[in-house]
Amino acid sequence: MPELPEVETVLQSLKERVLGQRVTAVEVRHPAVLLGSRAAFVRGVAGKRIVGLERKGKVLALRLAGGRRRPPEYLVVRLGMTGQFTVSPRESPLAPHTHVRLKLGRGREEIRFRDVRRFGRLRCCARGELTRLFARLGPDARKITAQQFLAALRGRRGPIKSWLLNQRSLSGVGNIYADEALFAARIHPLTPAGSLPPASARRLHRAVKRILDRAIALGGTSVRDYVDAEGRPGNFSSQLRVYQRTGESCCRCGRSIRRMVIAGRSSHFCPHCQRLPSV
Repeated sequence: MPELPEVETVLQSLKERVLGQRVTAVEVRHPAVLLGSRAAFVRGVAGKRIVGLERKGKVLALRLAGGRRRPPEYLVVRLGMTGQFTVSPRESPLAPHTHVRLKLGRGREEIRFRDVRRFGRLRCCARGELTRLFARLGPDARKITAQQFLAALRGRRGPIKSWLLNQRSLSGVGNIYADEALFAARIHPLTPAGSLPPASARRLHRAVKRILDRAIALGGTSVRDYVDAEGRPGNFSSQLRVYQRTGESCCRCGRSIRRMVIAGRSSHFCPHCQRLPSV
């Protein structure tokens, strides 16, 4: 948390509030959330106009223009587990764990980065660095084609759940949507990724994209701290079929949802609807 739908929702809500605005002042209250020095971050962001937003996987980037002769820089945002990137009136009370403030325009509003656990990170970088960062990520889970999906699975020996969470294989999917997609596709999370028949792999590909799109339409999933740039929680929680529903009845067959740990991550599944293939 947050995963692709939450980051995409933040991007879309930011577009309505900050696109075209200038960052007139920067306050770093806790430099541990920065990658790089405080001075370099302030120098890279202050005085720049926000002229674009883009995303790959769970990484958000704000394009910053500083003048005709200066190449654009990028404010890169990783929300981590509990990060919030919101637009607030400057006079509104400051919530605890607010680590960075970016004053906008004439000072009536500001962007605030808040992160209780401080696993999120902000950095300012040039286009080349952003390109290299994006290149280290696998195809975006909303954009990957069926052919790319099948090719990426080929020869993979680990569990399909672990493959879905590997950001170098497929960027954007985390624990919530991996569990939900595997349930929708009727695939056991321990199934070896490379052993999936083509029909099952295509079914999983469709499930991933369908569930991500549905989650974006509902503003993401708020399990703990996630809110969009307006401070609004997501509404996809009511659509969850297996994630964090251990012991509850499966919506398909009525059997109990189970939980297991795979590579240190909780996995929720229905043992009847998602049967592990015999070796």
